[in-house]
Amino acid sequence: MSDLDEIKNLPFEEALSQLEGIVKSLEGGKSTLAQAIGEYERGTALRRHCEAKLAEAEAKVQAVVEGAGGLSLRDVE
Repeated sequence: MSDLDEIKNLPFEEALSQLEGIVKSLEGGKSTLAQAIGEYERGTALRRHCEAKLAEAEAKVQAVVEGAGGLSLRDVE
């Protein structure tokens, strides 16, 4: 399984936690250049994944509509 496949399967909370760890590591400045580049690339992929998960959640929230019978969900594309 590639790094990107592994990231795609992470729950939002785990991806965010890993991203926070990468940010702290990069801010610490103790990595080699090669390590920092690798961390930055993984962090970018994690950020994209988190943004996609948030957009998905936002779409679900926006799908809640009020109808005659109260609140219901409409289909989300």
